Amino acid sequence: MRAPAWLPMSVRRPLRVLRRYFRLGVRRFEYASAPARRAWRRSLQLRVVALTLVASSLLVGAFGYFVAASSADILLLRAQDEVRASMDSKVDYAISQLTVHPRTKDPKLPSTISTIVIALADGDPTESGGSIVSIRAERFPEITPFTSAKVDTRQLITDDLIADVAGRRKKATQVRTATINDDTVKYLVYGTPVPTGFGQVELYYMVPLTTEDSAANQIRTTVLVTGLALVILLGVVAGLVTRLVVNPVRDAARTAQRLSAGLLDQRMRVDGEDDLALLAASFNQMAANLQRQIVRLEEMSRLQRRFTSDVSHELRTPLTTVRMAADLIFAERDEFDPAVARSAELLQAELDRFESLLTDLLEISRFDAGFAALDAEHTDLVPICERVAERLTGLAERVGVQLDLRLPDTPVIAEVDPRRVERVLRNLVGNAVEHGEGRPVEVTLAADDAAVAITVRDHGIGLKPGEERLVFNRFWRADPSRARQTGGTGLGLSISAEDARLHGGWLEAWGAPGEGAQFRLTLPIRSGDRLLSAPLPLIPRDRTPAAEPGVMGPDAAEPAVEVV
Repeated sequence: MRAPAWLPMSVRRPLRVLRRYFRLGVRRFEYASAPARRAWRRSLQLRVVALTLVASSLLVGAFGYFVAASSADILLLRAQDEVRASMDSKVDYAISQLTVHPRTKDPKLPSTISTIVIALADGDPTESGGSIVSIRAERFPEITPFTSAKVDTRQLITDDLIADVAGRRKKATQVRTATINDDTVKYLVYGTPVPTGFGQVELYYMVPLTTEDSAANQIRTTVLVTGLALVILLGVVAGLVTRLVVNPVRDAARTAQRLSAGLLDQRMRVDGEDDLALLAASFNQMAANLQRQIVRLEEMSRLQRRFTSDVSHELRTPLTTVRMAADLIFAERDEFDPAVARSAELLQAELDRFESLLTDLLEISRFDAGFAALDAEHTDLVPICERVAERLTGLAERVGVQLDLRLPDTPVIAEVDPRRVERVLRNLVGNAVEHGEGRPVEVTLAADDAAVAITVRDHGIGLKPGEERLVFNRFWRADPSRARQTGGTGLGLSISAEDARLHGGWLEAWGAPGEGAQFRLTLPIRSGDRLLSAPLPLIPRDRTPAAEPGVMGPDAAEPAVEVV
């Protein structure tokens, strides 16, 4: 937060320095507390124990405060009851001694008051446990106050207490703390009016609460130590109980991680017959079932891949023979009648498609077996785009589609496998021409420092919601009733997706009904680099802002960041 501009510079400069030091302190605190915050996030046992300690500390602290306060009140009430019972006899004694003096000017009155005070005092007030007795006569200034010890009672007998006893003529008590002989002592002060023959005097009895304070302190110490021990015990119990629960959970997490890493023979240890043991046994049973299923599926997949590969290879030989015979028939088709000549042309086209299907099946089997290898080299992608467009120009002219290339004037060099990139572009442009509904197909190439992207945009029938994820499935078609113009096998986009993944890139699709579709191929400039963004947006720029964005293809290794 900046300092207001209307403040003078002499004020704003210290504020900036203060703000700088505050930010530095916050950063240092965050750095120093990072390990503790990381442990708090990752350890369930730590959170349970900490919360147990906090809750038990609050509960035990409140209970201890209540017990200590109640004990101190009980001790004080007991002391007050004892003083009140003792005061009745002391008042009677003072009345019996003072009634013999009918006037305040009696010369023997001071001696009598002194005798009463000394007689009523219990012990030496200068020592621990001694009480103090004082007789005062607020209405008779000529009578000097007498105290059983040479102590300053102004700290104990306050004006409020004098007003209650002398003014309102009622008994009153209060607790006061005074310093006697350099020792701070708490006293219970009891005041009561004493009627005499010449009028009223006031008797004050001050009892030290040293014993009660000592007992209250012992109670507080006992409660504190007991509460602290109880909190520690609860923390230890919470840690042990949590450990009993957390350890099997951690074991399950480690076992699940090993299972996900492919170690299908990993199992949890089963101890006892409680709920955790039942959980471990159920987990092991689930792992065993998953292992059997995975092994069975892997075996089926292996057999399927082997079958596909064997069939593809075995069909090569009869296909070559049939191809040779078909080539001879196709070459002599002009000498046949029109019906037979047309059959020869259809035979040649279907053999071409059959051969393409076998090639694609062999390529898919290589990907499934993990034998596909990337032959990367520094390649200019501009000639590849031009070559693909040139090869598909004849097909585009037949269906009335114009190919619009939007390529940079300078070379775009990337470390890729040119054969695989050209195959991906051939599949994308061929599909766009086939589904372009006679409208232009736009091929755009762009690059930045880390990635290169190629988009193929058509304005044909488009894709329905959800089909963006299905276009890369094998043998999937958006509209099976439409006649193929390119003679595709239904494996082109699947192979393209595998080629993109082999490069460490993305192949994504966007589409909307009636607005066409756009496919984006994104590859890293340097082989092995990780993609973070694409130089071209997945959603076309001519798309209306309110339109719903398409869904990224399932082959994308990372979520794309659109750069508009």
